[in-house]
Amino acid sequence: MSEVHHFAYGYFNPIAAFALAFLGSLLGLVCTARARHARSAGRRARWLMLASLAIGGTGIWLMHFMAMIGFDVPDSPVRYDPVITFISLALAVLTVGVGLFIAAQGEVSAVRIVAGGGFTGLGVVAMHYTGMAGMRVAGSISYDPGLVGASVAIAVVAATVALWFAVAVRRLSSIAGAAGVMAVAVCGMHYTAMAAVRVELGGDGRVPGISPFTLIVPIVLLAALGLVGTLFSALQAMTQEEFEGEPARPRHRMPLASVVPAQRAADQAALHRAARVGR
Repeated sequence: MSEVHHFAYGYFNPIAAFALAFLGSLLGLVCTARARHARSAGRRARWLMLASLAIGGTGIWLMHFMAMIGFDVPDSPVRYDPVITFISLALAVLTVGVGLFIAAQGEVSAVRIVAGGGFTGLGVVAMHYTGMAGMRVAGSISYDPGLVGASVAIAVVAATVALWFAVAVRRLSSIAGAAGVMAVAVCGMHYTAMAAVRVELGGDGRVPGISPFTLIVPIVLLAALGLVGTLFSALQAMTQEEFEGEPARPRHRMPLASVVPAQRAADQAALHRAARVGR
């Protein structure tokens, strides 16, 4: 079994990966909470799609590959299959989206939250191991079954807790706490799964695919575009909802038939007061 390094560039990669996981999760959970208060099914779906892009695209996929840049096998180059790599992106967004739609539709219930959390957690796991399937080394990669099972449990439990916070509480501080829980879970799941990796070297040393450093530029661009685009879309949706709120109800005017008798009574009272003063 070959030696592997998970922190080849020190603490930069895990810190940057956690920051991406937290920002993506925070934005996604805020959108999920907003979806709970949407007045129509169309608006709810729009908020949940924004949430799936933020959590699946930024909080999970970008976090994963930021952390993977720090993975190194000293005796072999590490490369990635670009097609499988971007399939893992689509998988992350789709599975997280399904989980969010399950948890945030209809009345809040434990069954919905557990089902949505389970699907979201399994989406995190599927994205990770699909991304790992796209990794190429001069040999073969295998996994420790016990650590794989632990990574699955971490992802499912933490995703369920985070979704419960998102759909059951309203305060931003609680949602921020949920984003922190989800970020810790995603990072914890990632490094638990990476601890399960076993590399057996072999072959002629030639490894097809693209270098992980080639992914730095698209990761930075996708992170910036994803976060800015999602923020812009969320602000646009909030503004649209404010302007498209329910119109003010017209004031009810007193019928003329009731105004005239009231005015006559007031005039008669005024005449009586004037007569008393004249006496």
